[in-house]
Amino acid sequence: MHFRHLDRISWQAAYDLQEQLLAQRLAGEIPDTVLLLEHEPVFTIGRTQDKTSLRTAETLPHPVIETNRGGQATYHGPGQLVGYLILDLNVLGRDLHAYLRRLEDLLIELCTSFGVQAGSRDGLTGVWVAERKLASIGVGVRRWITMHGFALNVTRESLTGFDPIVPCGIPNVTMTCLEAEAGRPLTVAEVASEAQAILASLDRL
Repeated sequence: MHFRHLDRISWQAAYDLQEQLLAQRLAGEIPDTVLLLEHEPVFTIGRTQDKTSLRTAETLPHPVIETNRGGQATYHGPGQLVGYLILDLNVLGRDLHAYLRRLEDLLIELCTSFGVQAGSRDGLTGVWVAERKLASIGVGVRRWITMHGFALNVTRESLTGFDPIVPCGIPNVTMTCLEAEAGRPLTVAEVASEAQAILASLDRL
């Protein structure tokens, strides 16, 4: 598995890179690849007719992009670690449900490494601390090659962008971040470094 750390990048640039890598993975030209990065502020939403989670899209403070992942609206921006995973599920059982649960488990392990006891919730994809949402997950699959992935809120700066929307379409949800739950300052870079070590085991679902 190959990891690339991209620092801060626009959503469109990261999407274009994912498409390039996905085509190369389909052709067998590259190994499974994980991109770890931050985004410039942006709202994204899956391809759905129900866009009520954006509330009033015309007055939102950042661009809105419709994506080919599943799910309702979310926010990406500075202070948030985004992981995009280009993985071949053909050799991992072709089980999208197992992949999502494995991704949740590894993010929970990542949070534990920073002293945060996170978990999952029945019927709600993502990672939580009690009733507070810490990480969102949304994936796309093409011929069993994955794209998109997760967004883990690391610093308090990552939280303000969620205020104008209904995150993931969940009414009254409280978003939280890793440094708030850990009770100490953290950086995206140090969390990304630990994430690489933990996500390396994704080749074993």
